[in-house]
Amino acid sequence: MEKMLKEISEMNQKMVNGYETLREIENVEIAQTPKSEVYREDKLTLYHFERSSKSEVKTPVLIVYALVNTWKMMDLQPDRSYIKNLIDGGCDVFLIDWGFPTKADRYINIDDYVNTYINNCVDYIRRSQKVDKINIMSICQGGTLSLIYTALHQEKIKNLITLVTPVDFSTNDGLLFRWSKDMDFDKLVDSNNGLIPGEFLNQGFEMLKPMMKLQKQQSMMSIIDDKDKLMNFMRMEKWINESPAQTGECFRQFMKECYQQNKLVKGEMEVGGKNVNLKNITCPLLNIYATEDHLVPPAATIPLNEHVGSMDKELYSFKGGHIGVFVGGKSQKELAPAVVKWLKKHD
Repeated sequence: MEKMLKEISEMNQKMVNGYETLREIENVEIAQTPKSEVYREDKLTLYHFERSSKSEVKTPVLIVYALVNTWKMMDLQPDRSYIKNLIDGGCDVFLIDWGFPTKADRYINIDDYVNTYINNCVDYIRRSQKVDKINIMSICQGGTLSLIYTALHQEKIKNLITLVTPVDFSTNDGLLFRWSKDMDFDKLVDSNNGLIPGEFLNQGFEMLKPMMKLQKQQSMMSIIDDKDKLMNFMRMEKWINESPAQTGECFRQFMKECYQQNKLVKGEMEVGGKNVNLKNITCPLLNIYATEDHLVPPAATIPLNEHVGSMDKELYSFKGGHIGVFVGGKSQKELAPAVVKWLKKHD
């Protein structure tokens, strides 16, 4: 009884201290690495990150993030910023912010994202930096879009880096891949008036690991009186809850033709009236997968190297999960420097 009363007293004091800690927090800021808007089209914004010195990697790098969530996870805070590590390593970094689609954007499809938005950003960088080719560094679904883009516009891309990118959707590893095979995506898109809410997708991701929400709550209670740790927690939560909606036509096409029909690796996918043949990708490729990834399992990522036409291709195994690739301490110390080293070698 005495031990139990002591634990209750300590927890009460922890809650009081936690309340005071929360009162001290005015704003939760993420994505603070200095950058400038250099191009805008519809909801899209192209950013160029500032450098204090000349870049060591001569060829500029364009980061193409997924349409799900926002890119800000790559720049949570100065000591957990994949982007800052790329800049400190000598890269000249550009990034596409897809913005927040509305119902007016419901008919935007993969062709629009690839042959208009990505292509216009690539051409802007080529013109402004006076280069014929650029590097693309792509993440998750953004990697799939970048593979399609490079297969159609190989002449504009010098090097391609894919991180946790799904390409072979035939696997049943991971619940997302299993569930997707039986879902009626036409009905899902049409019943949501052509716009898939970000909250809907977040709920689906939570269902993949149902205990994670409880674990997060327990984690928060254990650190509620530690301001630094609490800020780390809240930055991640802020990113998770900044969830853009998905344009219906792109979502419909992506889920049906990739997840259900696996057209990309079969060579059956058409975008903008042209066949997407991954063998047309001949530039050097660095394909990075996460060993514990529950969203994009290794079985969906590893086969990419077999399907491209590149002679210079490398498969990089990162011990961690889908998000840990960018925010974990190991990512900052190991992965980002390894990517910079690879880019310098292929510059």
